[in-house]
Amino acid sequence: MTHATARPVYFDCDTGIDDSLALAYLLSSPEIALVGVGTVSGNTSSAQAAVNTLGLLAVAGRTEVPVAVGAHDFLTHPYDGGAPHVHGDNGIGEVVLPPAARTPEDEDAARMLIRLSHEHAGDLEVIAVGPLTNLATALALDPTLPSRVAGVTVMGGAALVPGNITPVAEANIGNDPEAASATLSAGWPVTLVPLDVTMENVFDEDDRAALLTSDVPLARTVGEMLDFYFDFYVETYGERSSALHDPLAAAIAVGGIAAIVAPAVSVVVDTTAGPARGQTICDLRGQRRGSVDQPGATVRVVLGTDAPLAPHLIARMTGAGILVG
Repeated sequence: MTHATARPVYFDCDTGIDDSLALAYLLSSPEIALVGVGTVSGNTSSAQAAVNTLGLLAVAGRTEVPVAVGAHDFLTHPYDGGAPHVHGDNGIGEVVLPPAARTPEDEDAARMLIRLSHEHAGDLEVIAVGPLTNLATALALDPTLPSRVAGVTVMGGAALVPGNITPVAEANIGNDPEAASATLSAGWPVTLVPLDVTMENVFDEDDRAALLTSDVPLARTVGEMLDFYFDFYVETYGERSSALHDPLAAAIAVGGIAAIVAPAVSVVVDTTAGPARGQTICDLRGQRRGSVDQPGATVRVVLGTDAPLAPHLIARMTGAGILVG
């Protein structure tokens, strides 16, 4: 697929380690053209996420991709310092990237998204793998935004499994439930990629070795980051490995991995102050005899995929190098 026919994508992220995997995947996917990246606080601050993103783009030789800093604080409460125990103090496992020559854009991420939706009206796809503050801000600034977006893929939520920051809440949704509620109820077509499937897709030491021994600089760099990430997941999986949260959402959005069980159902985000705050309440009644779409539902909840992600991810990141989108 050539650049002229590639689908335009805006990527919204809180660039930690799995975001870096997702970014590397997108950069190596000729099906899409990465036309802009917006950062948000989550794994790290939105400003640090932009530094990380620009550094990764420089390593990849893709300095033409613009990066805009988005929301530092969430809609109703301040950013709380992120997850340094998971992603390191700098968000990328303490790996130090060479300083990037390019700096963030003057516009913020929400305005970048709105601008791109006009430039690619009807074709722009959005992939969001952090808290949804930027998307909610853009919707508040321009309620007509959904009419110009072809689709939104969100890594977030937990449908039938426990959360990862509370018993019921996944981090991206739980960090800003109000933003998630606004995003999931906006009426645009959303594909929600929850912990139900991301926790089932795992990278191990053999997979990391494939990145570390690659001749692709960005693959090697991300392989180095995974050393820190693997330490965190020992308690979860009993060995050095990691879940593939954000790259699975990216692969589903691109089409490299197919969602084979993904009913369109009502999804409500709990925005109360109680113990269920941040829960994604997915109405999965009536699904026992197969995937059934509910009339009028605009959120597809991914519960099954056609193949494991790890081999596909490695093939993309190392097999053909970093391609021009």
